[in-house]
Amino acid sequence: MKYQHQPSDSAKQYQRIFSSRSEEELRELAHVKRFMERLSADATFRAKLGEHVKNPSVVTEEYGIDVDPEDLQPMWNTKHTKHRFTDEMSRWPKAQAWDDYLAEMIANRDLIRDSGSTEKTNPRFHAWRERQIRRSASELGVSAEAIVHPVAAYELSQGCSVGCWFCGISAEKFQGNYPYTPENAALWRGVLQVMVDLFGDAAQTGFCYWATDPADNPDYPKFIEDHYRVTGHLPQTTTAAPLKNLDLTRKVMALHEKYCCITQRFSILSTKILDRVYDTFTPEEMMGVELVMQGKDALMSKAKAGRAEERREKLVAAGKEGKISKLQSDHTTIACVSGFLVNMLSGLVQLVAPTRASPRWPLGYRIYAEARFTTVAEFRAAVEDMIDVFMPESVPASEVVSFRHDLEFSALDEGFELQGGGMKYSCNGISYMGRMGRLIHENRMTASDVIGELVSNGEDIFLVGQSLQSLYDNGLLEDDPGREGAASAG
Repeated sequence: MKYQHQPSDSAKQYQRIFSSRSEEELRELAHVKRFMERLSADATFRAKLGEHVKNPSVVTEEYGIDVDPEDLQPMWNTKHTKHRFTDEMSRWPKAQAWDDYLAEMIANRDLIRDSGSTEKTNPRFHAWRERQIRRSASELGVSAEAIVHPVAAYELSQGCSVGCWFCGISAEKFQGNYPYTPENAALWRGVLQVMVDLFGDAAQTGFCYWATDPADNPDYPKFIEDHYRVTGHLPQTTTAAPLKNLDLTRKVMALHEKYCCITQRFSILSTKILDRVYDTFTPEEMMGVELVMQGKDALMSKAKAGRAEERREKLVAAGKEGKISKLQSDHTTIACVSGFLVNMLSGLVQLVAPTRASPRWPLGYRIYAEARFTTVAEFRAAVEDMIDVFMPESVPASEVVSFRHDLEFSALDEGFELQGGGMKYSCNGISYMGRMGRLIHENRMTASDVIGELVSNGEDIFLVGQSLQSLYDNGLLEDDPGREGAASAG
């Protein structure tokens, strides 16, 4: 019997974002959205608004935006930005409506993260994913907030034709597609069914790109509709080439409108491309499409990973500032999956999780394991083997334990502190906690030895074991694959 999937809470809430608003409210939001997008992406537009503060409508009229900037003063006028997110916003109801909409979209993002839970369907994977989420929260800086940790990503091509200089995962050049033949379609649906069998509704969080672009595969709409039929959820689509194949783009947009599960995204590489997108699609058509502004004038930071980090390092080596975007922040990765990265063309499945980009992991994600498959049975066996090897629910007793390398350890009188990524963990007030912290910090003893050492000094074996497990569950122990002291099954 096949697993009977249910629409995710995130999909139902996403649908309510639109169904709870009248057509007129949605129309007004669509035009406010276009104003806010232009404001974020276009330095010339921002400058013109500054030059016409007393009569800003001449600017929106020039750009064909059906919004009076006077109604959105807290969004762009420096004299009024202080009123944003205060009770004073009631003076600008259209601006308040926009912020309300954004708040609902952010809440929906958090629900997507929750939708990846497999606590009942696959407890071992659930425990592993929860550790990755907690580790990410203190390791990844501002990147962590936007990461929803989907359980899978599927590549339907090899490489990418776009070639963005800032690609955070350094996508290789396009080498070919996975065509929607009867044989391939059967394998694809089988892979999806395995994910549903093993992870239940969490399989709905999967999506169908990584170091690829959906616009490169002419059969992409067929694949994602299969994803809906098998999992009950249409996956998110992000493309940096929405104008490459307009027929394909419109088919994908129609599917997103039909099933209304999650927002679609266009990455906008320049203001010229933005102009062309606006010439092609009306504001109303774009209401369900988020524009990710990647142009040089956009008010958005680039992740310090992949080709973007290579560019920054070259600038620094040349004696230049090393600034790769207008805004700079501690944006450490664009990777988001805590689970399985599957390339259908090469038949490769990898167990991955986000991490801060580094010489060890320059693309901003760890690879714990990988395997090849050509059949549904081989795919299932590979995934189950990775769960068996890398996902124990308790601390591996025979593995050397150490704190994460990115955390700073400080001894206290009756405990210790760990600090990193702007977060601090205090473990204090228990008789053995200071000794436990020092033993782990020394990075030379197994979990079993740490417990044995403390028990030999008279401590309660159950309390000690619970404390060590708590450190493990909270992602504070090292599990970076290959790093000395990392638990290979963690």
